[in-house]
Amino acid sequence: MDMKIKAIAIITAAALLSGCGANTEEVSQDRVEQVRTTPLAYQEVSRQIELSTTLQGYEEMNISPSLTGIIEKIYVEVGDRVRKGDTLVRMDQNQLNTTRLAYANLQIEMNRVRMLLESEAISQQTYDQTKLSFDQTAESLRFLEENTFVLAQYDGVISSKSYEDGELYAGAQPILRLTQINELKAYVNVPETYFPLVKKGMKVNVYSDIYPDKVFPAVIEIVYPTIDPASHTFTLKLRIPNSSELIRPGMYVSTVLDLGRTEALVVPYQAVLRLIGSNNRYVFVDEGGVAKRVFVEIGERHDQTIEISSDSLKVGDPVVTTGQAKLVDGVRLNVVK
Repeated sequence: MDMKIKAIAIITAAALLSGCGANTEEVSQDRVEQVRTTPLAYQEVSRQIELSTTLQGYEEMNISPSLTGIIEKIYVEVGDRVRKGDTLVRMDQNQLNTTRLAYANLQIEMNRVRMLLESEAISQQTYDQTKLSFDQTAESLRFLEENTFVLAQYDGVISSKSYEDGELYAGAQPILRLTQINELKAYVNVPETYFPLVKKGMKVNVYSDIYPDKVFPAVIEIVYPTIDPASHTFTLKLRIPNSSELIRPGMYVSTVLDLGRTEALVVPYQAVLRLIGSNNRYVFVDEGGVAKRVFVEIGERHDQTIEISSDSLKVGDPVVTTGQAKLVDGVRLNVVK
């Protein structure tokens, strides 16, 4: 008896569920959403974008001799200004002095074998062997002089110091760091949509919150030729004259790229929706009284509007601008004026 009751209950529940499904389908077919639309149109927009970056010295050099050993003398301190050719560091001179003596001896030997070769008292091979030894010693002497007496390669400021006189230098970290500050550089990443508009040599302005009333002119020195596939941006290198030295490496600044004016398809920014779980953007278009979802690429935002592009859109298409959040593809629309 109990089994019969259970069977009857299951059959009844199935019938009820079937009826509910039919009612749901009927409601969805009758669904009408109230919306407002705006015709898609071109609008003249300003191609001006603001980007942030951190300043760097135009030239930055680690003072790291290729020789290891005792540091005899460091001639500068952090903050000292140096000029190109100034001696910054003197390393232990023992190896250099030994090589100087060997070089002086080989100079004498070279003069002797040259005269012997001219008188045909020695073979060409003997002369060549002596010449090879002389050239190798001369190259070693040049190397040791450069790495024993380390010179500044450009005008700049000592920005860090890691050792003191008499300490052992093993090459793990640089002895000093030399930074150029009368000229700076910065790298900025620009959205790929602007790639055709940016050219080498274009003028830009740099701004710092520290100096709210000042503008620092700069120039685009390099437009990197590839696009980062992860961020869809490309890189610019800016060269920033800084004779006043008001701005310094490490400062946070903004830069404005003024790329002129152009025409673009724009819609109210709230008309563009994002597909849940992705970064895909779309709008709804009134297509004969029915909502049609159209995926779009978005561009720059201008106050209350945003640029969009899609091969499926054309000028005059009625884009839903009010009520779009309730829509699904294919639902019927009642356009309110």
